[in-house]
Amino acid sequence: MRRALLAVVGAFLLAALANVFGQRPTTASAAAGAATLSVYAPAHLRGGLLFMARFRIDAHREVKDAVLVLDSGWFEGMQVNTIEPSPVGEASQNGKVAFDLGHIPAGEHYTLFMEFQVDPTNVGRRSQAIELDDGDTPVLRAHRTVTIFP
Repeated sequence: MRRALLAVVGAFLLAALANVFGQRPTTASAAAGAATLSVYAPAHLRGGLLFMARFRIDAHREVKDAVLVLDSGWFEGMQVNTIEPSPVGEASQNGKVAFDLGHIPAGEHYTLFMEFQVDPTNVGRRSQAIELDDGDTPVLRAHRTVTIFP
């Protein structure tokens, strides 16, 4: 009985080392002719955890009115602690949150940092897709999901 209990604890620790429950960040990216979008954030979280997400836009061509649109999975059961640099504007787009980032010249990049905290009662799997628009015109979309453990 003791060995079986020790094996269960050992398996749990090995799973944690393999980032099954962790917060090790991963990168999701998407590219189009106008820009490349990279999102660096954890894909596995635990309740109560603080984490950071980095959104980087590399403009291959001029993006006159960059708008970053985040799925509701970024905000359901999460607290947003800070957004740096502050976007020019914020809006709602069919249940998603849109950040107006302004002009990004060709050959330049824009990096947005967001810090979150997971609500302790938040458990499950959600879509955290990100879309980059130039004004009202969609440029690209990066798909990712997050799994939240109790």
